[in-house]
Amino acid sequence: MGEYGFPIILTVKKLNGPCDNGHKVGDQVLFGQMEIKGKLCNGAWRTIYPTLYAFQWGAEFPWDKNRDITTVPCHNVVFELKRDRKNVWYTEKEDHAK
Repeated sequence: MGEYGFPIILTVKKLNGPCDNGHKVGDQVLFGQMEIKGKLCNGAWRTIYPTLYAFQWGAEFPWDKNRDITTVPCHNVVFELKRDRKNVWYTEKEDHAK
């Protein structure tokens, strides 16, 4: 039985210089099933989207120590993606009919 589709909390964890779009350490964006809460510039959105999508649907990356936290750099900003496994959207049901 598998579980798929998880909310993701994106947090600005580190700045390696100024962000031209005003992102600051501690800024957060919530990616829910049907909503996005928070602000993210277009450049960061394009950079994090492939990782966000894979992570939201269960991907795990071998370089991460915690399977539910990964990071994505974008220019001078380092974003952390944290998966919330408590609020799963889909669960595969076992087929008990024989």
